[in-house]
Amino acid sequence: MTGQKIDGIAVANSVKDRVRAAATELKKEGIEPCLATVLVGDNQASASYVTSKQKDCADVGIATKDHRLPQSFSQKELDSLIDLLNNDKTVHGILVQLPLPDHLDEFSIISRISPIKDVDGLTPYNMGLLASGKAILKPCTPSGIMELFDYYDIDLSGKDVVIINRSNLVGKPLYHLMLEKNATVTTCHSKTKDLKSHCLEADIIISAVGDRSKFTLTDNMVKDGAVVIDVGTSRLDGKLAGDVDYDNVIKKASYATPVPGGVGPMTRAMLLKNTITAASISKGIVTNR
Repeated sequence: MTGQKIDGIAVANSVKDRVRAAATELKKEGIEPCLATVLVGDNQASASYVTSKQKDCADVGIATKDHRLPQSFSQKELDSLIDLLNNDKTVHGILVQLPLPDHLDEFSIISRISPIKDVDGLTPYNMGLLASGKAILKPCTPSGIMELFDYYDIDLSGKDVVIINRSNLVGKPLYHLMLEKNATVTTCHSKTKDLKSHCLEADIIISAVGDRSKFTLTDNMVKDGAVVIDVGTSRLDGKLAGDVDYDNVIKKASYATPVPGGVGPMTRAMLLKNTITAASISKGIVTNR
């Protein structure tokens, strides 16, 4: 048996088509969807991510406001910028590129973003709504994974799901999204005993370790017909790789995501979707009530 590759690029393009159409409709209502990006310091990878996100926005009709700040930018200065963007009615989404330099309090900055402009879905307020099943703006990678399941019509109800990650970015929000779909969810991490036994019981495995030097999800950890979602990214022999030994796992799985071309494009697409949703919230078009 050889499973089906989940094509994240194709699914992301379908999301972007919907976003593009929604942006056109909002503009007819006098709303110009706009994302403000904030980058502190000279991390080249972060700078590249921000540039690619701005290009994505331009592709679907979302305006951007670029704030590239020196490494020396202080906590007080960044607080003031966030307050300014919160109060700017022409800005609908605020993206603070992480990680921030060590002298800045990441949690404090994220918490300062207005929940209705929180396109990363990471403010404590929105994380609380997520746990309550009421979130509108949800973290991009987890919501992108859910979009993949919807696109491929993969039923989650009653399925045993193992998530190998417990971060605020992926594991914790994904746990709640899976519960909303009536899955039975187990969260595994670096202290989990006998990870292989948990994986072998799983109908769906979602791995987000991101370090092939320490962990690889191999085919002997996957039962026949399982769905495998690979969120990890690292370098293996100079090439981009995920957590999963894809070439062998796809021979046992019913579906699996490759790296690159799987979850990554979905994360970027869901940021665009969240920005459009935030623009709609600002006009009272979308509400969780």
